[in-house]
Amino acid sequence: MSSLTKKSFKVPFWAQIIAGLVLGVLLGWLARSQDVSWLVTTLEKIGSIFIGLLKLAVAPLVFFAILVSITNLRKVNNAARLASRTLLWFMITSLIAVAIGLVIGLVTNPGAGTGLTPKDGAKPDHTGSWLDFLTGIVPTDVITPFTELNVLQIVFMAAVAGIAALQLGDKAKPILTLSESVLELLQKALWWVIRLAPLGTVGLIGNAIATYGWDLIGKYATFTADIYVGCAIVLFVVYPALLAGVAKANPLQFFKGAWPAIQLAFVSRSSVGTMPLTQKVTERLGVPKEYASFAVPFGATTKMDGCAAIYPAIAAIFVAQIFDIQLNIGDYLLIAFVSVVGSAATAGLTGATVMLTLTLSTLGLPMEGVGLLLAIDPILDMMRTATNVAGQALVPVIVSAREGLLDRTAYDTAHSSPIDEPEPRDRDREQERVPAAA
Repeated sequence: MSSLTKKSFKVPFWAQIIAGLVLGVLLGWLARSQDVSWLVTTLEKIGSIFIGLLKLAVAPLVFFAILVSITNLRKVNNAARLASRTLLWFMITSLIAVAIGLVIGLVTNPGAGTGLTPKDGAKPDHTGSWLDFLTGIVPTDVITPFTELNVLQIVFMAAVAGIAALQLGDKAKPILTLSESVLELLQKALWWVIRLAPLGTVGLIGNAIATYGWDLIGKYATFTADIYVGCAIVLFVVYPALLAGVAKANPLQFFKGAWPAIQLAFVSRSSVGTMPLTQKVTERLGVPKEYASFAVPFGATTKMDGCAAIYPAIAAIFVAQIFDIQLNIGDYLLIAFVSVVGSAATAGLTGATVMLTLTLSTLGLPMEGVGLLLAIDPILDMMRTATNVAGQALVPVIVSAREGLLDRTAYDTAHSSPIDEPEPRDRDREQERVPAAA
């Protein structure tokens, strides 16, 4: 068969994901309705293996991605300005997202009429607090953060190593060359895992339906709808408004270019696992490679509009209503503060339990409230992570556009093409410099 014929029969990756989603729902419904235990076990194993493969690459991927991204700033003119503007827009979009979450929670009263009581909750095994957050940044050794997958400590070590490499200059070139090669190796291996996403979708979605069924979603209907509506408003109203008003860019083109990463995030529920693809689509949208290689890894570990802004805002209101605790304006301002400052605690992994416990402990709300939300968390996490990843691609586009670095031709021609293997790093571009801001 000719290559042209083969290409014509190739099923687009997005279609494979949709097919996996539909098949997962059907198999999950069948397993639950017919009580097919072996099918439930099979779906659970398929989903857990897929997530396990993603997590296997997380620790080294985060370390080398952050290290290389920091050292890549040496190739960028106005690096400090770009870094500060990136952080500023992370904060601005997080504030907008948490404000939307608070408004939705106050209007809909997600904890009312659920039939849930404080007795239905249970304290989580691990909770987050500001003391734990601050003291937990610095590791006690270099091995434990990797074995226990403490992403925040890995980010800290990578940042220190990256800054030290910048200070060493030419002496650090062998280490940087090795780090770039290792990062490419990890991304290559992770790409093979990403290609398994349709199969992983079958297991993850199927297991969620088989385990929890539709009854659980009904009990948490308002809360679930709040999260999805809040994320949808941020995704399809706030982000397009920022693109059109601030970046002077066509929002439809952004979603065309970023869609492969957004859909993978929805399935995998891992910002870090999606990071190589997020970086690729960000570059495809016209963001300079040198800047994207800093902004995307940085965002994958700290930029969480879904998990760290919308979700804890609505969840805090939900828990307060279940436990009949009145929140005041000071509490709402505190939620906004925690969302902006503490978002790094989510660290790009599946789930946002750490961020939720951090928010509840700051507000003085019962930790048993976390137990109320654990069962529904996998269903919520899909939309939250998709929102996270969209924001991680959005901010580099906005900053590049405002600084005059965005390749408008690339942006205007971006499309949601099938996912291909990421191209090898072009060594000839190592000597290039991003042009100075106009």
